[in-house]
Amino acid sequence: MKLVGQQIYLRLYKISDASELAKLHTRNREFFQRVCPLLPEVFYTEEHQKIRIERSLKKKDEGQIYAFGIFLKVTDKLIGDISLTQIARGDVQSCYTGFTLDKEHNTKGYTTEALQLVVDFAFRELKLHRIEAGAMPDNIASIRVLEKVGFKKEGIAKENVKINGKWTDHQILAIINSLDV
Repeated sequence: MKLVGQQIYLRLYKISDASELAKLHTRNREFFQRVCPLLPEVFYTEEHQKIRIERSLKKKDEGQIYAFGIFLKVTDKLIGDISLTQIARGDVQSCYTGFTLDKEHNTKGYTTEALQLVVDFAFRELKLHRIEAGAMPDNIASIRVLEKVGFKKEGIAKENVKINGKWTDHQILAIINSLDV
């Protein structure tokens, strides 16, 4: 599965991506750590990334998670990831999204493009009604990306996620499928 944009494309991870995924996270460890939970040392290994990819592919087959790599079209280089998680069906029809992008590729519109592609996929292909995301209130860049794609602020979730060993508040944003009538 491949979702193609102007500058980037999204593709579900393959086991062969494990090495590059480990390198991406290792290269951006400090950068990502500002906004992500503490991760064990093993997380940064190729073997652990293989296990993560295998799990995400199994959960994709079960309709629970879609984990995509963000790749530059001109080089096929992995520069980030974006996912749809906690997919709920029935009367809910919703999920969460989250993303990371290599610090060397920030401010070029790649994350906005990736998010638009994943929202379109969730609404058109998966027929979901709602997508929710959270960002630390001082993570202005991520909030801007979400708002550019149409996410609206809904409120603050107090002490919602443990970041760097400390419970942090998160700005909750969501987008509703306008095609869903």
